[in-house]
Amino acid sequence: MLKEEVILADDLFDVIIIGGGPAGLTAAIYASRMGMKTLLLEGKLFGGRALDAPMVENFPGFPEYISGVELTERMVKQAEKFGAEIKFPEEVLNLTLEEKVKVVTTRSGMHRSLGIIIATGIQRKRLIVPGENEFLGQGVSYCAICDGPFFRDRTIAVIGSGDEAFEDALHLSDLSKKVILITQNEEIGAAKTLVNRCEEKGNIEVMKARVKSILGDGYVKAISLQDLESNKDAEIPVDGVFISVGGVPMTNLARKAGVTVDERGCIKVDRRQATNVDGVFAAGDCTCGGMQIATAVGEGAMAAMQAYRYVKDAKR
Repeated sequence: MLKEEVILADDLFDVIIIGGGPAGLTAAIYASRMGMKTLLLEGKLFGGRALDAPMVENFPGFPEYISGVELTERMVKQAEKFGAEIKFPEEVLNLTLEEKVKVVTTRSGMHRSLGIIIATGIQRKRLIVPGENEFLGQGVSYCAICDGPFFRDRTIAVIGSGDEAFEDALHLSDLSKKVILITQNEEIGAAKTLVNRCEEKGNIEVMKARVKSILGDGYVKAISLQDLESNKDAEIPVDGVFISVGGVPMTNLARKAGVTVDERGCIKVDRRQATNVDGVFAAGDCTCGGMQIATAVGEGAMAAMQAYRYVKDAKR
């Protein structure tokens, strides 16, 4: 029995971080720098949605901008520098969180820790039309706040019929010459107040149409669409396309393990990034907070600091 306990102690991490986006990588940097035995698991690609940003202009310390890819690479190196163990690709299959020692099951085995930080991000819904992937970062974007400033005084399209699309259209209308909001559906799902505000803006045009393809030559030049009222096809010149059809938080495993989520699937956390389960924290887009690299980094840092306090008390 004593031998089994020793082996368990050797295998036990202080904290396991699930997700290698800005929130998870920041948590790994902070946790490992504070001396915690840290394991980060990423199933697909480091960086999350940050990889979609060819130019990050609003991250502190980079006045000349930095690409999402380079920022991610720097974060990975920094986490490794402080001693974080990183497993990639390592898909998480199951979480057991109710006991003091948490268990994370992956395809390679079982990993145990006292604390858990969930930073699984969000999966953006896509249109799945020709040109969407080809022009990603070359005129196609999923983040109006991130990339809107690149389209000052240009003509852009926003795709979607919910609150997010109409909010993005309003935001972009203050930057761009013209915003064409394409609903994809005959029915508009956005709040009436948002619809009215868009209709009052002189440079927003709402079209009940469905995008068939995104066209260009190295960069977005136009969109091909079908008018839902006349059924006629048209090709409209635009300089950029913002896809605002929503996103799905990647929180199913956490929810199944007893972590509370809201009606959107977003993990509920308090100001300390703590969930309803002792020793389990969450950060980044999976909490549906600021949805920015900077806010994800802040949440990741807070989650690591609170996990440090929790683990320190748990060891006493």
